[in-house]
Amino acid sequence: MNPSLFSPEGLAGIIFLILIVVTMIGAIIATCTQRLIRSVTGLAVCFVGVAGLYYFLNSPFVAMMELLIYVGAVCVTIAFAIMLAEPDESKLARKIPGLSGGLAAICGGSVSFALAYAAVNGQWMAPAAQVNDGSLKMIGRSLLTTYSMVFEVISIVLLVAIIGSMALARSGRRKN
Repeated sequence: MNPSLFSPEGLAGIIFLILIVVTMIGAIIATCTQRLIRSVTGLAVCFVGVAGLYYFLNSPFVAMMELLIYVGAVCVTIAFAIMLAEPDESKLARKIPGLSGGLAAICGGSVSFALAYAAVNGQWMAPAAQVNDGSLKMIGRSLLTTYSMVFEVISIVLLVAIIGSMALARSGRRKN
C-alpha cells in the first residue's frame, strides 16, 4: 500500500524532494553563472540544502557543522578572497572551446546513473532505534565518539580555506 500525500511518510518524501531540489538549484547556480559572487551564493544555497538533508537523515550535529563551517566560514572566506582578487579581466582564465560541456554532461550523467542504480538496487540498513534528541549531552557524546573524525576533517577544510584567502590577500590588488 502506497502512503498518501498527507501521511507522515508522504510529507517526509515531499520535504526530502524539496531539499534535493534546493541542493541541485544551488549547485547549478554555483557552476553555471558567469559572476563569482553569484557562484558563491549558489554554493551557500547548495550547502544549506545539504545541511537540510543531513538533518532529515537524523544527524543534527553534522547539519549544524555544515551550516557553521561551510556556509558560515568557507563561503564568507571565498567571498573575501573574491573581493581581494585581481580585477583585471585579461588575467582571468578563458574558457577553452571544445567538448568540455559535453564531456562534463556525460561524466555527470554517468555518476548520477551509478548513484541512482546503487540507491535502487542496494540493501539499506534499518534506521537506528535510538533517535538523537539534540540535547547538549547527546551532541557532546556524538562529537567525541561518532563524529570525531568528521569534525577534524571539517576543521582541516576550514584551515585550507583560511590559508588560501590569506595567500590571496597577501598579494592584494596591484596599483595601476
